[in-house]
Amino acid sequence: MSGTVKWLVIGVGDITTKRVLPAILAEPRSRLVGIVTRTPAKAEAFGVAGWTELETALNEGDADVVYVGSPVALHAPQTIASLRAGKHVLCEKPVALNYVEACTMRDAAEWSDRILGIAYYRRTYPKLLRARQLLGDGVIGQPVYAEINCHSGPPPQSGPRSWFVDPAMSGGGPLYDIASHRIDVLNFLFGSPRRVAGQMSNVVHQLEVEDSATLLIEYESGMRGVVDVRWHTHQDRDDFRIIGTDGEMQLSPLNGPRLAFKGREEQLPTHKNLHYPCIEDFATAVLEGKPPAAPVAEAIVTDWVTEQVMRQNGRV
Repeated sequence: MSGTVKWLVIGVGDITTKRVLPAILAEPRSRLVGIVTRTPAKAEAFGVAGWTELETALNEGDADVVYVGSPVALHAPQTIASLRAGKHVLCEKPVALNYVEACTMRDAAEWSDRILGIAYYRRTYPKLLRARQLLGDGVIGQPVYAEINCHSGPPPQSGPRSWFVDPAMSGGGPLYDIASHRIDVLNFLFGSPRRVAGQMSNVVHQLEVEDSATLLIEYESGMRGVVDVRWHTHQDRDDFRIIGTDGEMQLSPLNGPRLAFKGREEQLPTHKNLHYPCIEDFATAVLEGKPPAAPVAEAIVTDWVTEQVMRQNGRV
């Protein structure tokens, strides 16, 4: 392949408009060549072709990569169609509505010999990469416990983002939306989970999806992590700490630059566009034939964790 990656983006929603499309336009090896949207006129603002149907875009366009930025229920069919058309795919998180669907996406990537990555962009945070190095160096001894949470208000129940509270489209509430990122962070740092216990509830908002979820994940090393996510608070929280046998690592807020351990503190800010390093990384993966930051085989572990919790709470 030449030194240019041509992108087709599915969806002109909040994340693609604010982050993904600007990242593709800014990444020097990337070129936006088309958008799939219910309103093709939206593509005109970006000076590219617009299609209402993915199949037509795949047949008529010349993209190398498809960015799947649609609701979760569409991830599997759109990703598989794109892979079968010979395209590499970078898909929004979580991978799919359930673990079986996620596995079919992984299998389709293997069959097509295309790269399938998932947009767990926190894997590209300088702070998390540094934390992974420090944990490997044993700076806080053996990690034994981690606590990570994210609390915010609920998403809109009407308008273009109302699909977040429709389980048929989103899969679930904060468990799917914000816990998936944080489960992946723990998997990225600590490896393979072996046991999961979780509770889901509607504490404040009587939605069709839960408004809170709490998980306990045990890893092969014996390390345990707690993930707590909520859509019913007026005070936002984004906390993360790791306790080891010889100290503690503080990473709160997760999206902030601060990393503290053993009386030391480092400032490692994220890129101003959180998706830019993810787009940059995937372009490199395509051009150099290397795994992306969040390859599907690793990313679907989060879907496995989520499904254990859904089953324990009678949601599947």
